[in-house]
This record gives sequence, C-alpha cells and structure tokens, in this order.
Amino acid sequence: MTDLARLPDSDSTPAPQPDGPLATIGTQRLLPVIVLHDAADALPLVRALKRAGSTCAEVTFRTPAAAEAVRAIAQDSDITLGAGTVLTVDQVDLAVGAGAQYVVTPGFSPHVVRACQERGVPVVPGVATATELQMALDAGLELVKFFPAGTAGGAAHLKALSAPFPMVRFIPTGGISATNVVDYLAHPAVFAVGGSWMVSPALVAAQDFDEITRRTAEALSIIRSAGDRDPSETRSTR
Repeated sequence: MTDLARLPDSDSTPAPQPDGPLATIGTQRLLPVIVLHDAADALPLVRALKRAGSTCAEVTFRTPAAAEAVRAIAQDSDITLGAGTVLTVDQVDLAVGAGAQYVVTPGFSPHVVRACQERGVPVVPGVATATELQMALDAGLELVKFFPAGTAGGAAHLKALSAPFPMVRFIPTGGISATNVVDYLAHPAVFAVGGSWMVSPALVAAQDFDEITRRTAEALSIIRSAGDRDPSETRSTR
C-alpha cells in the first residue's frame, strides 16, 4: 500500500540550491553556453564575460578545440567552468582532466552519470520527459537540464513537467533569449537558464568581445531586474 505520508507535496518549495561549483550557477541564474572552434579564443571570451560580471560558463564538447579551451580557461581564470554536451565516459575523463568542475549532458546517460559520480564531479543531465526525470531521481540527482527547452514545449512544458516533481530544480537550455528568459525564471523550479545568445559562435568568430560583454551585461541586468520584482507582479506559474 502506498504510504501517503511519504508522497511529496505538489505545492512544496523546490529543493535548496546545490553546494559546490553548481551553487555559482544558481547565484548568477545565467549559464553562458559556449561553442569554441579555436582554443585561442577561450581566454579573450572568458575575460569578456567577466567584464560583464559573469562568474560561470559552460564550454560544449562539440568541437575538437573544447578540451584545450577548457584547459586554458581553467589554468588562467577563476571562473566556475563546466563541460557541456558530454556524451561518453571518455569525454568525462577528458573534460575533468582538462579542469572542468562540473559536467552537463544533453540527455540522460546512466554511464556518463555514473562516471561523474564515481569521480566526485557534479553532473547535470538533460531531460525532456517525465521518464528521463525519474531516471535522474533514481540516480540521486535533483538538478537537471531541461533540453531542448524551446522545441520541447518551452516554459509551459516545464511547468507541467515540474508539477509531479517538486523536489527537482531545472536549468532550461535551448531557444532561450533575452526576450523569453524572464518567462523561464518566473517559475520557482528554475535554478538558472542556459543560453548562447550572448556568446554566439558568430560573435566569437568575429572576435567581437565588446559585444559579448554588452550582451552578457544586458542579460544579467534583465535577470537581476526580474528578481527584484514584487512577487505579486509576477504571473503565477504553478
């Protein structure tokens, strides 16, 4: 028989913010997601982010330059740095060996999650369905990436997905921009948002680091302004 006393309250407050490197993401509430084709751009890019006030970043393992870029940033910057788009255990070892402090995956891979846990590295797996979310909970994880947010139903789908899982916090990523970031952050289950609009590959290729600083500062300002609003002015999302 089901023990009703053990069931979570669907209206309860989400779990507290994680400790360690992930706490920085939760404090900032914005995770810049970076694709680098040339590791030489890594430090100028990170310095542009820091000028805007950013304290964290994710370098995706979508290019051959990713590991070298992570290594350069880890050695010469105090920014909280993660590796994203990690698909295999070998990539876990490559990313962590280069200096990544946490790992983000696009989907839920039991092998990758287990490898991170065995190495003591925080991991944020991607989910888009209730089944994947239950797999994350089974693995002892209560912080997940909602991906691809834009095409998986957006903020409305996140609201529906989070309702049965009040203990879970989300980092929606994919299709996030300055025009919709507040819609996601309005939901109490959202830990932070991941985005690349302020660090787009086109801006990096053009080495337009001043524009990266401007866009990042603008994004952080939008997020701070949203956090300063009176709760009664925010549309209910639960």
